[in-house]
Amino acid sequence: MSDVEKYCPDALWRLAGPLLPEHPKRHQCGGRARTDDRVVLAAILYVLESGCAWRKLPGSFPVHWRTAHRRFAEWGQQGVLAALHRAVLDVLGAAGAIDWTRASVDAMHVRAVKGAT
Repeated sequence: MSDVEKYCPDALWRLAGPLLPEHPKRHQCGGRARTDDRVVLAAILYVLESGCAWRKLPGSFPVHWRTAHRRFAEWGQQGVLAALHRAVLDVLGAAGAIDWTRASVDAMHVRAVKGAT
Protein backbone atom coordinates (compact mmCIF):
# COMPACT_ATOMS: atom_id res chain seq x y z
CA MET A 1 0.00 0.00 0.00
CA SER A 2 1.42 3.36 -0.98
CA ASP A 3 1.45 6.36 1.33
CA VAL A 4 -1.16 8.03 -0.88
CA GLU A 5 -3.54 5.08 -0.44
CA LYS A 6 -2.75 4.90 3.27
CA TYR A 7 -3.45 8.56 4.04
CA CYS A 8 -6.23 9.08 1.49
CA PRO A 9 -8.09 5.76 1.10
CA ASP A 10 -10.85 5.38 -1.48
CA ALA A 11 -13.65 6.00 1.04
CA LEU A 12 -12.12 9.30 2.12
CA TRP A 13 -11.42 10.32 -1.47
CA ARG A 14 -15.09 9.70 -2.37
CA LEU A 15 -16.01 12.25 0.32
CA ALA A 16 -13.26 14.75 -0.48
CA GLY A 17 -13.24 14.72 -4.29
CA PRO A 18 -16.59 16.49 -4.80
CA LEU A 19 -15.68 19.15 -2.20
CA LEU A 20 -12.55 20.30 -4.01
CA PRO A 21 -12.86 23.37 -6.21
CA GLU A 22 -12.35 23.18 -9.95
CA HIS A 23 -8.82 24.11 -10.81
CA PRO A 24 -8.22 26.76 -13.44
CA LYS A 25 -7.59 25.49 -16.94
CA ARG A 26 -4.30 26.49 -18.52
CA HIS A 27 -4.42 27.96 -21.97
CA GLN A 28 -0.72 27.83 -22.71
CA CYS A 29 1.23 25.01 -24.23
CA GLY A 30 3.83 23.17 -22.22
CA GLY A 31 4.59 23.73 -18.59
CA ARG A 32 4.33 21.35 -15.70
CA ALA A 33 1.17 19.31 -15.24
CA ARG A 34 -0.90 20.03 -12.13
CA THR A 35 -0.24 17.61 -9.28
CA ASP A 36 -3.15 15.28 -8.64
CA ASP A 37 -5.47 16.54 -5.88
CA ARG A 38 -5.62 13.13 -4.18
CA VAL A 39 -1.82 13.00 -3.91
CA VAL A 40 -1.78 16.50 -2.43
CA LEU A 41 -4.58 15.70 0.04
CA ALA A 42 -2.70 12.60 1.19
CA ALA A 43 0.45 14.67 1.75
CA ILE A 44 -1.51 17.29 3.69
CA LEU A 45 -3.09 14.63 5.89
CA TYR A 46 0.33 13.08 6.51
CA VAL A 47 1.75 16.42 7.68
CA LEU A 48 -1.28 17.07 9.90
CA GLU A 49 -1.16 13.60 11.44
CA SER A 50 2.59 13.30 11.88
CA GLY A 51 3.27 16.90 12.87
CA CYS A 52 6.32 17.02 10.63
CA ALA A 53 7.42 20.25 8.97
CA TRP A 54 6.23 20.82 5.41
CA ARG A 55 9.84 20.78 4.23
CA LYS A 56 10.28 17.30 5.72
CA LEU A 57 7.52 15.73 3.62
CA PRO A 58 8.87 12.27 2.66
CA GLY A 59 9.77 11.45 -0.92
CA SER A 60 7.13 8.69 -0.90
CA PHE A 61 4.60 11.45 -1.63
CA PRO A 62 5.06 12.52 -5.26
CA VAL A 63 4.43 16.19 -4.52
CA HIS A 64 6.69 19.11 -3.67
CA TRP A 65 6.18 20.41 -0.14
CA ARG A 66 5.47 23.92 -1.46
CA THR A 67 2.62 22.60 -3.59
CA ALA A 68 1.14 20.73 -0.62
CA HIS A 69 1.43 23.78 1.63
CA ARG A 70 -0.03 26.13 -0.98
CA ARG A 71 -3.07 23.91 -1.57
CA PHE A 72 -3.50 23.47 2.20
CA ALA A 73 -3.69 27.25 2.54
CA GLU A 74 -5.99 27.63 -0.49
CA TRP A 75 -8.35 24.85 0.58
CA GLY A 76 -8.40 26.18 4.13
CA GLN A 77 -9.39 29.67 2.98
CA GLN A 78 -12.04 28.26 0.64
CA GLY A 79 -13.63 26.20 3.41
CA VAL A 80 -12.81 22.86 1.80
CA LEU A 81 -11.07 21.43 4.86
CA ALA A 82 -13.90 22.46 7.18
CA ALA A 83 -16.44 20.91 4.80
CA LEU A 84 -14.40 17.70 4.65
CA HIS A 85 -14.24 17.61 8.44
CA ARG A 86 -18.03 17.95 8.66
CA ALA A 87 -18.52 15.26 5.99
CA VAL A 88 -16.29 12.80 7.86
CA LEU A 89 -18.11 13.53 11.13
CA ASP A 90 -21.47 12.98 9.40
CA VAL A 91 -20.38 9.57 8.11
CA LEU A 92 -18.90 8.55 11.46
CA GLY A 93 -21.96 9.83 13.33
CA ALA A 94 -24.37 7.96 11.05
CA ALA A 95 -22.35 4.77 11.63
CA GLY A 96 -22.44 5.29 15.40
CA ALA A 97 -18.65 5.47 15.45
CA ILE A 98 -18.38 8.63 17.56
CA ASP A 99 -18.26 8.27 21.33
CA TRP A 100 -19.88 11.52 22.45
CA THR A 101 -19.26 10.70 26.12
CA ARG A 102 -15.61 11.54 25.50
CA ALA A 103 -16.25 14.81 23.64
CA SER A 104 -15.26 18.23 24.90
CA VAL A 105 -16.25 21.71 23.86
CA ASP A 106 -13.53 24.23 23.18
CA ALA A 107 -14.61 27.86 23.14
CA MET A 108 -11.24 29.58 22.79
CA HIS A 109 -12.36 31.19 19.54
CA VAL A 110 -15.30 32.94 21.23
CA ARG A 111 -14.56 36.52 22.19
CA ALA A 112 -14.99 37.32 25.87
CA VAL A 113 -16.54 40.74 26.34
CA LYS A 114 -15.13 42.73 29.24
CA GLY A 115 -17.76 43.36 31.89
CA ALA A 116 -20.25 40.89 30.43
CA THR A 117 -22.31 38.80 32.81
